[in-house]
Amino acid sequence: MTLWFHPACAAYKRPDPLLQALGETLDTIPDRERLERAARSTLAHRRLPRIDGAERSPSGQAKCRSCREPIGRGSWRIRLVFYEEGLFSPGGFVHLGCRKAYFETDDVLDQLLHFSPALSEGEREELKRACGSGANSAPPSQS
Repeated sequence: MTLWFHPACAAYKRPDPLLQALGETLDTIPDRERLERAARSTLAHRRLPRIDGAERSPSGQAKCRSCREPIGRGSWRIRLVFYEEGLFSPGGFVHLGCRKAYFETDDVLDQLLHFSPALSEGEREELKRACGSGANSAPPSQS
């Protein structure tokens, strides 16, 4: 079965095949260096390919896959997917504040923005601020 990905999507979701293809072609690829950098970063952190965007939690029912605490209604959360047998399957959520513990890196903003095309410009700015400050993104404190 042949699967097709946009180049940036491949760098974030399927970095091994992308790097192999880039290494085997002599063609001029737009943004080649940026794609290679993104793919190598994704390979360095095994959970990064699970990122499927960010959103505000519509309810308080979901639990974070990292800390296991509920994700409060209206707070930012990261959607996760798992790639198995050629398909992406929903995999739960992570608090925005748990991103470093779960992904082993804070550097997830590019992926979050890339896989969140439905966010308004204002929401994208809010997400950028939340990633920069950690405000409105941390899991509830355990008392």
